[in-house]
Amino acid sequence: DLHLSLRRQRQMCIRDSNTPIIDFHAHGGSWKNRGFSDDPKLYLKQMNLTGVDKTCINSIFFGDAKHANNLVQNRFVSAYPDRFIGVAFVTPHYPEECIYELDRSFDQLNFKFLKIYPDYYGQPSDSEGYKPIMEWANHKGIAIMAHTRFPSDPPGTPTMSTSDFVFKRFEKFTTNYPNIKWVIAHAGSAFNKENLNWATSAAVELPNIWLETSSSGNGLYAVYDAVVNHGLGDRILFGSDVPILDYRSQISKIVTANISNEDKKKILGLNAIKLLNLKI
Repeated sequence: DLHLSLRRQRQMCIRDSNTPIIDFHAHGGSWKNRGFSDDPKLYLKQMNLTGVDKTCINSIFFGDAKHANNLVQNRFVSAYPDRFIGVAFVTPHYPEECIYELDRSFDQLNFKFLKIYPDYYGQPSDSEGYKPIMEWANHKGIAIMAHTRFPSDPPGTPTMSTSDFVFKRFEKFTTNYPNIKWVIAHAGSAFNKENLNWATSAAVELPNIWLETSSSGNGLYAVYDAVVNHGLGDRILFGSDVPILDYRSQISKIVTANISNEDKKKILGLNAIKLLNLKI
């Protein structure tokens, strides 16, 4: 049976079928013009196939943050509380709602971290609009997952994350908001060795930086380099970017990477459990 063989492959690669696997990066909300469905049963089918125990799910496709967070809660977390972990979303488009919605998402819905998406806001993550959100998160000491570059970055800024422009952005974040745990989505768009350099440098040189693996290009090299050459086994988080990407392709670059089984266990779930203080 193909499904069983894939699960056995995963178990053999980490040599411990009890190691929890936590997907740190997934989206709720259909994106129909791209053919992406957010049917929870499709997520669960692939999670069961690949051995993913829990998926951290956000919804960034709506300007109405309350609607987005309710979708995550009602469609995924409440319906399947043992399989999905809620991730909050807010946008500076509606500044009068941000703090209330953050309080509601974390205090009432028990969401575990925040995903921001400045692309739809039209200003970068270090713009004034995000300042109240960052101050709230710093006070609470929560994790924020974010991209590194945005269409709204200043004209003439290099188009990829290879320059020190992005490094300086996160250097400023870690200085101004020292209690926030920063998760760099897609390992800073690490599609090749050059792009990976700044992300691993940030995680090595700056405090409170983690790298999330989804869509990080040549994943076999990226994971190997970050762990073996930079000693970042404790700072890497497995992510799938479902439904845009696929659990199967994204988990394979972890379980087949030429790194120790102990580091695989950390990346696949133990790091996320520690970062989010999950009770599993």
